[in-house]
Amino acid sequence: MRNAKTGPRICFVGLANLPVLAREYGHLGVGGQEVQQTVLARALARRGYDVSMVVADYGQPDGATWDGIRTYRAYRPNAGIPVFRFIHPRWTSVWSALKRADADVYYTSGAGMITGLLAMFTRRYGRRMVVRIASNADCNPRTLMIQYARDKKLYRYGLMRAEVVLAQSVDQQRALRQHFGRESVVAPSVLETSARCMPFEDRDIDVLWVGNIRSVKQPKLLLKLARALPHLRFEMAGGPYIGDEALYESCKQEAASLSNLRFNGAVPFHDMRALYERARLLVGTSHTEGFPNTYLQAWAHGSPVVAFLDPDELIARNGLGRAVSDLDQMAAAVRDLLSDQAEWAAASERCRAYFERRADENAMLAPYIQAITPPSDTSAGLHAARHVG
Repeated sequence: MRNAKTGPRICFVGLANLPVLAREYGHLGVGGQEVQQTVLARALARRGYDVSMVVADYGQPDGATWDGIRTYRAYRPNAGIPVFRFIHPRWTSVWSALKRADADVYYTSGAGMITGLLAMFTRRYGRRMVVRIASNADCNPRTLMIQYARDKKLYRYGLMRAEVVLAQSVDQQRALRQHFGRESVVAPSVLETSARCMPFEDRDIDVLWVGNIRSVKQPKLLLKLARALPHLRFEMAGGPYIGDEALYESCKQEAASLSNLRFNGAVPFHDMRALYERARLLVGTSHTEGFPNTYLQAWAHGSPVVAFLDPDELIARNGLGRAVSDLDQMAAAVRDLLSDQAEWAAASERCRAYFERRADENAMLAPYIQAITPPSDTSAGLHAARHVG
């Protein structure tokens, strides 16, 4: 018989989620999909859902709970022998953790082999699967940022077999339909609503850049921007990305030669709020993402965004900063916004107002709750009847 918790049991599958969930592991790097999974999981747990997570093994106890969310360990990030570790420990340990979670619905995001593994698991045990798109690159087989052909096939297999696919934007929804023939539901990012918004004069970072240091985010452009605007104060926050370690070291060394740029390296997720509070502008140099969580965090603190990527033209349509197409335009937009405090204050107020409109939790959670709830919820005995074994 089902326990007194609300709705179906849901398990989030995000191997790098623990640093967002647990402050003591916050020194480890995370990306936007980990933030989104964890914020959503916390929101559902607060509403009484039975929530669990499958995460990597960082030495934490199996079954440990944070914020009402039980965690099940898979493999250590670097465990196993290359080539052979695809099966053991990666495939076998994730499968085992999924069984221990014993959920009704399994939720994952990001493109990779986990999507295919999860599809096989949920089909084997008669469970439901929800996939959320993490990046625009995940919507087209030609742009997938997946190294191995095997994993690309597994991702496609899982994407086509999920009960529900959630897209971050209308642009992603169209791309999925065009390139995969897959229908999806637009589910805007979930927000954490508590944020402090300081006036212009109380902020001491002119331009903030946040992200993992990887080629797709074009961090070197931030260094060029800092050189072009030597009178402004820049800060850069981001850790190394697997496979792009040389880029991290190069950015770190180059930043050391710039007197107006502070290179923070990896900053724990739980400490990032202090940087957003101090920043007058957030700059985004990536052309390929989903809906960056950095934008939402900046707008929550009243910081306009100057960026190349403008999902569904939100920046341009709502006056939330400036959408630009090249580095010269970016430099001009930064100069304009920071040289006119009245204009900056108006943009800051629009950012905060947009965030407040988006921050209604009932509206934010509605598409997610609909996705995890069976079409006709006659499944009161589902969990007990289909115990994984």
